[in-house]
Amino acid sequence: MKPYISHKLLSSLKNHLQSSFFTDWKGTKLLLVSGLIALGANAQTIRVSTDKTDLVMQVSPKGRLYQTYFGDKLNNAADYANLTWNTYAASDGSVSTRGHEVYAGSGNEDYFEPAIAITHTDGNMTSYLYYKGSETKTVKGGSETIITLEDNVYPVTVKLHYVAYTKENVIKAWTEISHKEKKPITLWRYSSTMLYFNAPKYFLTSYHGDWAKEGQPETVQLTAGKKIIDTKLGTRAAMHTEPFFELGLNEPAKENEGSVVVGTIAWTGNFRFTFEVDNVGGLRVIPAINPYASDYKLKAGETFTTPEFIFTTSTTGVGQASRNLHDWARQYQVKLGTSDRLTLLNNWENTGFDFNQKSLAELMKDAKDLGVDMFLLDDGWFANKYPRKDDHAGLGDWEVTHSKLPEGIPGLVRDAKAAGVKFGIWVEPEMVNPKSELFEKHPDWVIKQPNRETYYYRNQLVLDISNPQVQNYVFGVIDRIMTENPDVAYFKWDCNSPITNIYSPYHKENQGNFYIDHVRGVYNVMKRVKEKYPQLPMMLCSGGGARMDYEALKYFTEFWCSDDTDPYERLYIQWSLSKFFPAKVMASHVTNWNKKTSVKFRTDVCSMCKLGFDIDLKPLKGTPDYQFMQEAVKNWERLKPVILDGEQYRLVSPYETNHCAINYVSKDKSHAVAFAYNLHPRYKEPLLNVRMQGLDANKQYTIEEINLMPGTKSKFDFNGKTFSGDFLMKIGLNMFEAEEGTSHVFELK
Repeated sequence: MKPYISHKLLSSLKNHLQSSFFTDWKGTKLLLVSGLIALGANAQTIRVSTDKTDLVMQVSPKGRLYQTYFGDKLNNAADYANLTWNTYAASDGSVSTRGHEVYAGSGNEDYFEPAIAITHTDGNMTSYLYYKGSETKTVKGGSETIITLEDNVYPVTVKLHYVAYTKENVIKAWTEISHKEKKPITLWRYSSTMLYFNAPKYFLTSYHGDWAKEGQPETVQLTAGKKIIDTKLGTRAAMHTEPFFELGLNEPAKENEGSVVVGTIAWTGNFRFTFEVDNVGGLRVIPAINPYASDYKLKAGETFTTPEFIFTTSTTGVGQASRNLHDWARQYQVKLGTSDRLTLLNNWENTGFDFNQKSLAELMKDAKDLGVDMFLLDDGWFANKYPRKDDHAGLGDWEVTHSKLPEGIPGLVRDAKAAGVKFGIWVEPEMVNPKSELFEKHPDWVIKQPNRETYYYRNQLVLDISNPQVQNYVFGVIDRIMTENPDVAYFKWDCNSPITNIYSPYHKENQGNFYIDHVRGVYNVMKRVKEKYPQLPMMLCSGGGARMDYEALKYFTEFWCSDDTDPYERLYIQWSLSKFFPAKVMASHVTNWNKKTSVKFRTDVCSMCKLGFDIDLKPLKGTPDYQFMQEAVKNWERLKPVILDGEQYRLVSPYETNHCAINYVSKDKSHAVAFAYNLHPRYKEPLLNVRMQGLDANKQYTIEEINLMPGTKSKFDFNGKTFSGDFLMKIGLNMFEAEEGTSHVFELK
C-alpha cells in the first residue's frame, strides 16, 4: 500500500529541511535508487537499494528529478517522507531553492558540469529533462530500475538504468539516449550517471602509471573547482591513468575504517571522471566516455548507450568495498566467473621469437612435468610472405609460418595432447604491421591520416574496427583458429598500441563518432566470440596492463596485470589492482625478471593471484628450485578455492611498510591461507605481529607453513600449533623476518 503524506506535513518538512541537512555515514552529510513511493500529489520518490545502501531520488513539483539521498540504508519506510529535493538555497539569493538534478542538462539553471549536452537540429544547445515514469524489475542478483526522462520542447528521451545487487552492495548505472528530431542531433556530453555528496572534506585516490608501472596510487584533497581524470588512448582505458578510483569522505580512504565510495567505469576506450566541488561545497561525480574529439552525431531512432558505471560503498574502509566488488564480479560480470582457472607455462620469456615445432614440443613436456594445465604459445607463430621474426612485420597475417611450424596448429595441439597438457595461443587481431599482406590488400581498413606523415607506435597501426567489414575479419581470426582446431583451449588476446594517426576511412566526414564506434566495434567482436565459444578461457592483455575494465571482462576470464614481473614491483601493482578486481581475474606469472630474487619469492608473489609460469625450466631441472615449483603448483591447485573464490583481506601494505601481507578465507571460514613478504627491512626494525582478518572468532585453526624449500623446515615456533580465530585476529602472529626478498605462505584449517 502506498503511504499518503498530507500537503501540510510536506510543507512543514520542506521548511525544516531547507535549514538543516540529514546526517549519515558516521556524521558525514550526504546528498546523494528499489521502488517507487508516493508521498502525496506532488512528490514521488524512487529508491534504488541494496542490503546496505540507499540511493534515493525525488520528483519536484515541476517534474524534474533530483537526488535526495545516497548513503546507509534507511531502516524505516516513514523516513523517506523526510527527504526533499530542494536541498539548499542559492548563495547569491537570486533563486530560493536548488537541488541536485539526477541527470543535469546543459544550458539550464545548473551552472556546473552537466551530465548531458546536446546540440539540437535547430542549433539550440540546451536540455531540460522531465520525469515521465519509472519501472522496477527483478534481475539476477537484485533489481533493475529504469527511469524515463524527456525534454519538454524537443523529442529527446533519456532512460536511466540502475541495477542494484542486493547482497553484494554494488550498483551499476548507465544511460540510454534517443530522439525523434528530423535530422541527427550532436551529443557532446553523455555521462553514465551523476552522484552527489556533501561532506566537510573529500579525498580522491586515483591510479596512474605507464608501461610496467601500472596501478600507482595518488591521493589528493578535492577543493573548489574540477578535478578530471581521463585518457585519450582509443583502444584501451588504462595506461597513463586507470579507470577506477576511491573517494574518501572526511578523510583519505583507509583499508579498514572510514566512509568510502569505490567506483569504476566499464569502458575499453577513452574515459573521463569529473569531480567538481561547487559554490556551496557539494561534490558531484560524473563518470563518462571522454568527449574529446567525440561530438557524436545520433540519428533519429538510434539509441546511444553509455558505459556501465559500477560502484559500491563502505563505512569500514576500502577492504570491504573491495570484497563487495570481488563477489559481484565473480557472480555477475566476469566470463566464467564461477568456473575453474588453468595454470600455464608460456614460452615468451624462454624463447621470444626463436622457436620451432620441435622446441615447442619439448616445452610442452616441461609444462607437464612442472604440473601446470596448459602450454601457451606466445607471439611469433604466424605470417609467411612477411614472417613474424620480430615486431616489424606479420601482424594481420594470421596463418602459421610454415618454415617454423610445418604441421601448423594441428601439429601443436597434437603434441600438447601427447605431452598431457592443453594448448593455448597468442593473438593480436586488432592490429596490423604495414609490412603485411593484410595492409597491402586493405589499406582502407587501417586508422591512418590520408595527408600526413604516419606515426608508428611499436611498428604497427590499429585496424578501424568501427567498420563492420573489419569486425568480421577480426572475428574470423578467432573463429577460423577454433573451427579448424576445436581443441585449442585458451587465447591470450593482446593489444599493444593505442590509436595514433587518428582518422577513420569508414566514417569519412563523421569523425566525431569514430572513437566511440571503434570501441563498440571491438565489443561486437568480443560478444560474437563469447556467444559462439562460451566456455573458451581468454586472457585480456594490452602492452601489459592497459586493459583492465569490467566491460571487457564480460568476454574474458582474466587480464594481464603488467609486463613488469619483478616480484617486488608486482606486490605493489597487485596490491593496488586487488582493490577493484578479484584474484581470479589477475594473471601473474613467474619469470626471470629480477633474477637476484629467489624462485621461491617470485613464485609466492604469483601464487596469490591466478598462477602461471613464463620461465626457462631446463637450467632449473634437478635443483631444489625446480622441486619447490612443482610442490608450489600442487599447493596452489589445492588452495584455488580459497585464493580465487574466497574473501581477500589486505593486512600489511607495501606502500606503508617494508613488508606486505594478505590473507584469503573460504566463504565458510573453515580454510584460510596467508602470504607474508619481506621487501627491504631496515636494520633492527621492529617486526610486529600480523593480525589476520575474516576468520571465525570461535573456531580453532591449525597453522602450517607451506611452500617451503626442499629439505627445510619452518623457522617459526608457531608452526603446527592451533589458535583461535579470535586470537589470530586480535593478537596475531609474527610472520615477518629481517631478511629482504623472502616470503612465507601459511595454511590455516
